[in-house]
Amino acid sequence: MRAVLAVDQGTTNSKAVLVSETGAILSTGAAPVDIRHPQPGWVEQDAGQIVASVVAAIGACLAGAPDADIVAIGISSQRESMLAWDRRSGAPLGPVVTWQCRRTTAACEALKAAGHEPAVIARTGLPLDPMFPATKARWLLDTHAAGRAAADICLGTVDSWLIWTLSGGAVHATDASNAARTQLYDIAAGRWSEELGALFGVPLAVLPEVHDSAHVFATTRGVPGLPDGLPVAAAIGDSHAALFGHGATRTGDGKVTFGTGSSVMTTIPGFIVPPKGLTTTIAWSLAGVPTFAFEGNILVSASILPWTADLLGLDGVEALLALAASVEDTKGVYLVPAHVGLGAPHWNPAARGLVSGLSFAAGRAHVARAAAMSMALQVEDVFAIVRDNAGQSMGRLYVDGGPSRNAFLMQMVADCLDHPVTTCESAEASARGAAYLAGLAVGIWPDLGAVAALEKHGGTIAPAMADDVRQTTLKGWDEAIGRSTFGT
Repeated sequence: MRAVLAVDQGTTNSKAVLVSETGAILSTGAAPVDIRHPQPGWVEQDAGQIVASVVAAIGACLAGAPDADIVAIGISSQRESMLAWDRRSGAPLGPVVTWQCRRTTAACEALKAAGHEPAVIARTGLPLDPMFPATKARWLLDTHAAGRAAADICLGTVDSWLIWTLSGGAVHATDASNAARTQLYDIAAGRWSEELGALFGVPLAVLPEVHDSAHVFATTRGVPGLPDGLPVAAAIGDSHAALFGHGATRTGDGKVTFGTGSSVMTTIPGFIVPPKGLTTTIAWSLAGVPTFAFEGNILVSASILPWTADLLGLDGVEALLALAASVEDTKGVYLVPAHVGLGAPHWNPAARGLVSGLSFAAGRAHVARAAAMSMALQVEDVFAIVRDNAGQSMGRLYVDGGPSRNAFLMQMVADCLDHPVTTCESAEASARGAAYLAGLAVGIWPDLGAVAALEKHGGTIAPAMADDVRQTTLKGWDEAIGRSTFGT
């Protein structure tokens, strides 16, 4: 059976997934990736180990389906992590400076103080923050490539590093979704920006060529376990890949990935300068046409559940959710999970977690339910801004990640958003998205309709909360958020 090999390179591990032409997962493999913290706030990885983990994951995957006829490779990768390497030897120049790293905080603050942030947001859809790679790129050039000519340096995100290594050093390229996260790419104009390059001190000559997300970037050469000549036919950021993997290709469609935090992404009609609290990005590009999206990242989502279970002396998350489901409301109790500050749309690092609204009528079950509902209420905070600024009605909303399999939690999401949510039956949404794009590029599937027919979704959960109850709930949540940020 023909199949696409999807490489899903994440922050803590690399996965390889074989997806058949019918959409079935034939085999998977995985290998861990180490993270280093050389100084407080610094987070980095080894570029060579990332490649080794990808090779190991591919080997494990192929061992599970030795007879598969692999016709293409697609890459989904962690976003906003930046590295540099020698264009001639391919040797890394310094570490991979990851998306989590804060080493360029001072550089970002200096650019903000100089008044550059509005112009940067207008071109890139991204605020000045060390999460994004532009200031990391300058740090790498200054620290590990000083004195080298631009023509001798390659600088790129993890996808471009993998395209380079899979092609035996023949191709330095990326796709529009990953380029859009670098803060060096003018996403409205669809090009690397001379103005941004000058602002951040990054010569455009070191950057990769930008192509569609579904594109034959290169062919394999010298990759252990793979024949030479396989087309590397897709590249896309992992969160974008999950959105595509759901089949959320119509304007207004969106997804929520629930995990330690949550990623919320919704497609929009075209480039819109993002409202405060959100970012605008290119979700993917097909046939030269970008699909744009709003995105919001929530810092603490499902990780609040084990913390609350421990606080209440319960034996794990299942016990917490059973207790939460035993009552019909929270009796006015709210739990704001600002344990490491608040993410989208508030972006207040000084906010702190709290439980508010306690009374003698409230007990452990109401606190448990408040913890569960905090996941849904944070998503509603993001979607309220999307609804007001997206320029179209909301379309289908898909949910994935471990908590999405819990009907009680997803009913809360539907209720708080007053919008149906659709669950996903299949695993590996990011890998599927990369595989589907690669299959489109090489003609396994003829069009988006054929790809959408592959994806199996679960049931649709409709909202069931009365409107007056919803409005009261949201008002109480807003007041609790205000208390968590008071004085910050």
